Amino acid sequence: MPQKLFVRTAQLSGASADLLVIYASEGQAPTGIGQEIWAATGHDWEHAAKTGAFAGKQGQVLDIVRPAGTDCKRLLVLGAGPAEASSLTAWTDRGGSLMNKIAHTRARHVAVIIDDADATPEAIAELVAGVRLRQYRFDKYKSRADDDDALGDLQITLHVADVTKVDAAIADRDGTVSGTMLARDLVNEPANVLGTLEFAERASGLSALGVEVEILTPEQMRALGMESLLCVAQGSERPARLVVMQWHGGETGVAPLAFVGKGVVFDTGGISIKPAGSMEDMKGDMGGAAAVVGLMHALSTRKAKTNVVGVIGLVENMPDGKSVRPGDIIKAMSGTTIEVINTDAEGRLVLADALWYTQDRFKPKFMIDLATLTGAILVALGHDHAGLFSNDETLANNLLAAGLASNEKVWRLPLAPSYNKMIESRVADIKNSSGRLASSITAAHFLQRFVNDVPWAHLDIAGMAFGGGGTKISESWGSGFGVALLDRLVRDYYEA
Repeated sequence: MPQKLFVRTAQLSGASADLLVIYASEGQAPTGIGQEIWAATGHDWEHAAKTGAFAGKQGQVLDIVRPAGTDCKRLLVLGAGPAEASSLTAWTDRGGSLMNKIAHTRARHVAVIIDDADATPEAIAELVAGVRLRQYRFDKYKSRADDDDALGDLQITLHVADVTKVDAAIADRDGTVSGTMLARDLVNEPANVLGTLEFAERASGLSALGVEVEILTPEQMRALGMESLLCVAQGSERPARLVVMQWHGGETGVAPLAFVGKGVVFDTGGISIKPAGSMEDMKGDMGGAAAVVGLMHALSTRKAKTNVVGVIGLVENMPDGKSVRPGDIIKAMSGTTIEVINTDAEGRLVLADALWYTQDRFKPKFMIDLATLTGAILVALGHDHAGLFSNDETLANNLLAAGLASNEKVWRLPLAPSYNKMIESRVADIKNSSGRLASSITAAHFLQRFVNDVPWAHLDIAGMAFGGGGTKISESWGSGFGVALLDRLVRDYYEA
């Protein structure tokens, strides 16, 4: 059985446990209860800090085994970073660092003293979020349990000043954490387990949280004229699905916020087949759809006071005798004709119909699409920022601010008429690929053709959804990127 993590709060006081954790800010000794605990050990602070090369920077640790004057087996003094007030994202990272240090001690019962001056309930909730996100592992297919699992469950008790307010803040933050981990699970699943039907089934599980879920079949999509989306699925035995998720948390009749996700459960490239190297990573080409499902989970869990619709297009892109070919011309739901230049530029074909359907049916306040769309965005921004494109200044600026507040950062790239001309076709209205130059930008211009006059933003998350190499709060291959970003956007700017 996987190791379970239990986090609870208790009134601020001295504590006994297998492992006791206190904090010291940069350039300072522990203060408050932490100072009392340290004094009880009989150690000289300056000598210990110098000997242990401890300066209080985040990530640094002083480790005292069998400390005198305490009831614990082990005492950790962790660096809290600068003494001035920390940002909320710094508290999230502090939680990840805490979980990392705890894991290396192999302790089962941990007490953490938190009496910092800037330890607001919201800050402590971020620390708990960091703990939970760092503890996440995807090992369900391992036949042999890790040593950590064999040790049993882990219980962390946070000793805080105001238990009631901290518990409320943790509960409020929990939906986003669990939504991020749901998105990670979806991205991490192998494609033989998570196909289009299985993905749609998992999304339908949101109905237990009050989300209205509707699943469109190929026959229904064909009747709507979704030839662009359906052509991508032609070569696969797995039928396409369009999943529509609605959360009614605002006033009746008020236009919803709309989020649209690319859900290519596996992408071989189709007839324009990809090289074999790293093709296994293409099980993650549904990272945009995973983020939308995780976001709908987060919003419904915390009962967000706004109306939201999430739409995901689910397909598998495979080479076959029935596959769409380079040179084919297809017609999107909007009536736009598309020359298929490269069948590996398939995500935009899926999103074309999903975006048009969303704006046509729901008349949303805005639309944001998320897609692991181009390798070029990875070349431009690496694993540190997602690419942002938008036709609306307010929406773009709100996304930039939400990215900084959630530490899921985005960077805006241009949309301009000169790039738009690059996707014009000689034989159709537009083509789905214009080659390597500015390919992330031209992909965004392609999508813009299907949003009508709705305020819209496109997030190219190809560098962020998977394979980033880990962060302070994640060692998972699938990151769950986008859930925290968009939840913060809704909280700060669009919720009653």
